[in-house]
Amino acid sequence: MRLTDLHIKALLSKPGKHRIDRRLYLLVKASGAASWSYRYLGADGKAHEIGLGGYPDTSLARARAKALELTAKRQQGIDPAAERRRARGGATFQAIAERLIAAKAAGWRNAKHAQQWRSSLRDYAYPVIGRLDVDKVTVEHVLKCLRPIWTEKPETASRLRQRIEAVLDAATAQGLRTGDNPARWRGCLQALLPPAGKVKRTEHHPALPYERVAEFFGELGRIDGMAAICLRFVILTACRSGEARFARWREIDMERGLWTIPAERMKAGREHIVPLSDQALALLRDLPRIEGCDWVFPSPTSKPMSDMALTSCIRRMDEKEPGRWIDPQTGRTITVHGFRATFRNWAGEATHHPREVIEHALAHQIPDKAEAAYARGTLLEKRRRLMQDWGDFATQGHKVIDLASQKVGAL
Repeated sequence: MRLTDLHIKALLSKPGKHRIDRRLYLLVKASGAASWSYRYLGADGKAHEIGLGGYPDTSLARARAKALELTAKRQQGIDPAAERRRARGGATFQAIAERLIAAKAAGWRNAKHAQQWRSSLRDYAYPVIGRLDVDKVTVEHVLKCLRPIWTEKPETASRLRQRIEAVLDAATAQGLRTGDNPARWRGCLQALLPPAGKVKRTEHHPALPYERVAEFFGELGRIDGMAAICLRFVILTACRSGEARFARWREIDMERGLWTIPAERMKAGREHIVPLSDQALALLRDLPRIEGCDWVFPSPTSKPMSDMALTSCIRRMDEKEPGRWIDPQTGRTITVHGFRATFRNWAGEATHHPREVIEHALAHQIPDKAEAAYARGTLLEKRRRLMQDWGDFATQGHKVIDLASQKVGAL
């Protein structure tokens, strides 16, 4: 019996793969979404499947016409799958992923998202499936990407899975693969992997006890390079690494002692104003200015320095005196981000500054709406006093910066 449009509509309530004609199939997902595919045995002896578009955008009649066109090509000795790959300039997983990142980048709030996508796929997915035709990626391939980091780096692994799933969904939308997505969680990987949120308790960034921050600040001054100076600024402002590394002179009002970080560089997506202590201002005043370069802490190539540049400062100190800069709670070497916890612990335990002032200084969202509304309008001067107290505490017994002993040209 030759199926009609009425039969197709009836199949939409039955998830699965339904044979419509000899080589034409309709794939119906549990959500009710449906798409067409053409299946055939290639000259290589392997089964190939080509997407023909979604239903109802591609009607039954149109799907049949496309299937007939592909059959005619095969009778002429043309492999439709190989022809499609050549026409699209390559249908490897990596090629599709890079095109997807490029397409999405314009809509992302932060340019860092594209970097995170590329780095996670480059490190964990491309070595396994990067050169593989996107229609050949299976559940086994996805598991091979995920298992090495699923328990050690659960958050990274979870985001990697989502990104692989997005790339394969994009490939399906382009007609480069059909069938279920092997990277989907529900109904697939959920049965093969433990939930990422439960395999390992969330670990905080190793942080230095606040009683030792002045000691660290002084030792940091013995390291040459702009990265060490930037790390001192990070400590003095209790900001995140990227907020400082990408800081521009146009954001800083030296006269008023304010640093305005634009919304696109903030985790919460809102502009944040940092009152600068006397120590932070002194550090900025002593910095060299490079003509034509607006970066406050440029690399030797006059570009923003990498996150690893700051981390390397701590590593060099740790290598010089192993075990000196350890978080006593975790037994691990301290991190750049951990200094925010150092600041938070100092402010909460060693000062009388109100909690909402401290949280606002860290650009944390305040859950209570009334408290948040109050904080927006009245805390700048209170935060200025907080940051000055922190500057005094973190630098006690040390000069903020001595460019005569620190070569800023090296990293």
